[in-house]
Amino acid sequence: MKLELLTDRYEKKISGVLGCFDRLIIQGDLPRINYPKGMEWHLYKNDILIFDYPKYAQSIRDELKEYVGNLAKSHGLRPIDGNRRGVNKEDIAASELKKKKEKNGGEGEEVKGLFCIIWAMESCPSFKPMYDNKNKRVYLKYQERQCLHYYFYFMDDYLGLCFVRVPTWLPFRLKVYFNGHNWLASRLEEEGIGYKMLDNAFFSIEDFERAQEISDSFDVKKLHKFLDQFAQIYCPLYKYFCDSYHWSILQVEYATDIVFRRQKDLQEIYQNLVETAIHTVKPENIATFLGRKLDGRYKGEMGNNYQIRLEGNRIKHMMGPVSIKMYDKYQQILRIETTANDIRFFKHYRKVDKKDGTTPIKFTSMKKYIYSIVPLIELMKASNRRYLEFISVIEDKRLGCKRLVKVTKRVKKNSRGYRGINFFAEGDISILKIVSRAEFNISGFRNKDIRRRLPSKNNGQISRLLKRLRLHGLIKKAGRTYKYYLTKLGKYVALTAMKIRELVITPALNY
Repeated sequence: MKLELLTDRYEKKISGVLGCFDRLIIQGDLPRINYPKGMEWHLYKNDILIFDYPKYAQSIRDELKEYVGNLAKSHGLRPIDGNRRGVNKEDIAASELKKKKEKNGGEGEEVKGLFCIIWAMESCPSFKPMYDNKNKRVYLKYQERQCLHYYFYFMDDYLGLCFVRVPTWLPFRLKVYFNGHNWLASRLEEEGIGYKMLDNAFFSIEDFERAQEISDSFDVKKLHKFLDQFAQIYCPLYKYFCDSYHWSILQVEYATDIVFRRQKDLQEIYQNLVETAIHTVKPENIATFLGRKLDGRYKGEMGNNYQIRLEGNRIKHMMGPVSIKMYDKYQQILRIETTANDIRFFKHYRKVDKKDGTTPIKFTSMKKYIYSIVPLIELMKASNRRYLEFISVIEDKRLGCKRLVKVTKRVKKNSRGYRGINFFAEGDISILKIVSRAEFNISGFRNKDIRRRLPSKNNGQISRLLKRLRLHGLIKKAGRTYKYYLTKLGKYVALTAMKIRELVITPALNY
């Protein structure tokens, strides 16, 4: 049976599909002073003693604070305390943006440039002077410390809503945030393509195909220029170090939005999708979605998580620093989103710089620098596509009906009949529970393993029971051994049997 995607099945109820970056957090480092030896060399070159490093860093901090004060004054702003308990910086920025719009003449008025500055005491990387008694020398050691940070919120013509996080202590590691949907919105306006947007989601676009083309053509070189400009505006003191920022990807989200015409159309299928995904998505499925193979040596975190939120019900599948999630955004948009906190999780073919000077092309981990965005688009888009294919299968009732007929119908072998699986019979439920035990997934099971757990049955009865499961395609024999394993169909059937009993029948009769 040809795989029919959910987007094809409900084509008439869907206004469009769009893949686009969502949250993007970029980190900026000054390569020459970002490590102890580099800072030591800078101090030496400027005739500054290593034990005078704290005084030197403090003088630059004071200069930066004075610059921020003048910048705030020139924009008619006052830095807001972001350290208050229960206060969210994004909420503060949203409130200030609303005030700015009202001041400009109304809710619909466009705001441009810097509109909010928030300060907060947070941890940052730094260095500490040390003395080595053995080698009789002074040096700098890496140290985390608390320092004053400024958050600059502004509306950019190209990227939309952004913020730059600037620490006031060396080595000035920056963070820049923007949202890909806001960037796309500004591109649509440039081309005169109408749209309706709420928060970070498009509820309608006049031309979804053109919007997808624009999204896929994300210009990294242009982004690089904007990031350098932000550094010059909000942290100009970095020029003291005769260096430029190296920009790398700290966190990235790529969303595939299936926009339904009405909330009712999505809600008719969404709850079933979530409930089924909770029970059917296994570790090996999560690895497959993300383009990996589950290795027995993998020791990272894996699992599923379900939450009910204001924006919509969300199910999240995690594998180490990467996750894929699905939720009904505002009950009308089915969003599938891959999130990476470390893009080195993904692998692709790229040039590798070796010590001998050669640059062979190898299948290896992705680099974190911003020019990885281009191949990253394809990899994250493929992850969302694989998840869409998976939920399309579990939502397709035709395949479920075919499987149901297969496992419940009586079969014959050598003129002998074997009845189908009865999802309400205690005996059938018991055997399915046994063969789906976790320890049998790896080592398999034998006749004696079943007999040990069903002492009321003899060897012949167990053999006939296993033969029945084999003929219905629920278990398979491993080569020329006496071991059996659950098939993929068997896992679905066992899961369905327990789900029917525990989540449907028992609660319904518990009145």
